Order: sequence, then C-alpha cells, then structure tokens
Amino acid sequence: MFEVSAQIEFCYGHRLLNYEGKCKHLHGHNAVVELSMQAEQLDQRGMVWDFHDIKKALQQWINNNLDHRMILQRHDPLVAFLQEVGEPCFLMDDNPTAENLARMLYEQSKALGLPVHEVRFWETPSTCASWRGE
Repeated sequence: MFEVSAQIEFCYGHRLLNYEGKCKHLHGHNAVVELSMQAEQLDQRGMVWDFHDIKKALQQWINNNLDHRMILQRHDPLVAFLQEVGEPCFLMDDNPTAENLARMLYEQSKALGLPVHEVRFWETPSTCASWRGE
C-alpha cells in the first residue's frame, strides 16, 4: 500500500460548549491539517495523488470556509451576535473540538474526491486528533 501526506495550515477561532476550562471562552489556534491518502496502485504518473492537486482542492475549501473564521457549534448563543456584527463564522452541528474538526475535514476531503485515509488535525504544535476511514 502506498501512502502520501500533505499539510495545510490555517488560523481559526472557536470555543467549546459544555466545557469547564479555558476553552469555554473564545480563543484562537494556528491549525495544521495533515491529510494522508493511500492507494494500492500508483497512477500513470507514478503517484498516489499529486501534492499540488491535494493542496489545491482542500486548501481552497479551507480558505473559503474555515481560515480566519470563528468555528462554532450551530446553537452557540454567541452566533447571532457575531453574525450581527459581521464576524465570519463557520457553523457545525457538533462542538468544534479537534476530534470533530478532524472528522469534518476527512468527510470534506472525501466529498472533494480525494482518496483520503486519515486526517490528523493539529490544534497546537503538541496536540492533535485524528479521524481515519474504514
């Protein structure tokens, strides 16, 4: 099995609901998304997937939807206020934890047609969560 990985960086803010620590307050992160793809056979170019095409597809989606936005749970009481004052938000059905962001980015990568095997979402340089396909 061949495997390739690419990293994409972006900045975002969030807060966690139902949490009793610092992360219950609005705060920001410099995230790194590590996308791993697998293939049993290489394409005609000798690649699992072209690194440029990986970044082009997922980076564009991240830039348009997540970069420099508040990522919040859809029912967060702050959403209405932030939207009213013009703050860009990305709303999720789930709490915007690193685990849920990893799963969401995995699902988005699949929807973009990437042969993703695993997404590792680095919230800080020393902490990450991952979601792996079956």
